[in-house]
Amino acid sequence: MSLFDRSFPTTRRRTLQLLALLGLGGKEVAGAARALAESEQRAADVWPQMTYRTLGKTGFEGSRLVFGCGAALMFWGKDELLEEAFAHGVNVFDVGTSVYYRNAESNLASFAKKRRDKIFLISKGLVGLEIDPKDELTGEQRKTAARNWSQALDQSLIDLETDHVDAYYMMAVNNVSLVKSDEMHEAFLAAKKAGKVDHWGVSTHQNAAAVLDAAAETGRYSLAQIAVTPAGWYDWQEKSVQKDTAPMVALRPALDRAREAGIGLIGMKAARYMAGRWLGFGPDRPKAFDAHYGEKLLNAPLSPFQRSYAFVLAHGLDAVNADSQSMEHLRENFTAAATSQNYFA
Repeated sequence: MSLFDRSFPTTRRRTLQLLALLGLGGKEVAGAARALAESEQRAADVWPQMTYRTLGKTGFEGSRLVFGCGAALMFWGKDELLEEAFAHGVNVFDVGTSVYYRNAESNLASFAKKRRDKIFLISKGLVGLEIDPKDELTGEQRKTAARNWSQALDQSLIDLETDHVDAYYMMAVNNVSLVKSDEMHEAFLAAKKAGKVDHWGVSTHQNAAAVLDAAAETGRYSLAQIAVTPAGWYDWQEKSVQKDTAPMVALRPALDRAREAGIGLIGMKAARYMAGRWLGFGPDRPKAFDAHYGEKLLNAPLSPFQRSYAFVLAHGLDAVNADSQSMEHLRENFTAAATSQNYFA
């Protein structure tokens, strides 16, 4: 800091004092005060610049924050929030079937149509079978799953009021034989040929390690949305970090194998474990992942939720899917995604 900076700190109070000493009258000082206030407000309104990654074989340069529209739009539309995200550089929007997310697809439709050529639109459908992770599916089960998924895609297109999505996932997959199913792949290829979808993906928050390896082995998938935290895999069934998981830093080889297979990696549930009480899953745990952080991240001006997003983005993910319920919530998520690289060597 220079001698001038130490003598004349750039606070609004000091500036107004200097103006008064220079002999400016009340009107001039009042005008200066308004100008300074407006300048400070503009500075406060400046968002960080979003960063981007190529999302696997899609070739799309996607924002590192994916706007998770499922829970956010279940009951009502939020076009103003969606437009704010888009205006600041979010260009990937993820939603899901009305069987699970109620009216979310319908509530996304008007925004998606307006911005269709400038965003990457993802939805996902269930296969409609009760499947355990270790089940080996029969031929009839695979055919039923493929038929149900195709019907879910058709309904999603109706609800989104479009004839095409950029990617459509198999939703909540925990079974390797389903991921490798030729019948499922044929259903995707038929939908792609019909112009309904360009890319295939899988979302998983149980048995994720095996599901991701299987997806990479097939070479058929462009995207995978995985439940992962700084402490390792997240298990949605248990509402907790998976008991036998290695921490995320040790999962990097599996993530790299998937990326080498052309799969773009999008994280979800990165911070869910910390918000236990609010979600009815036990006590709040704001420091649950602190042991995995370095000093720079711990000392960063971030909330516990922001730290978890920044960490997973810096340790193998291309983007993180975050639900934003309000403008403040959106800005918090946005800042974490846009600045994550700043907190690691």
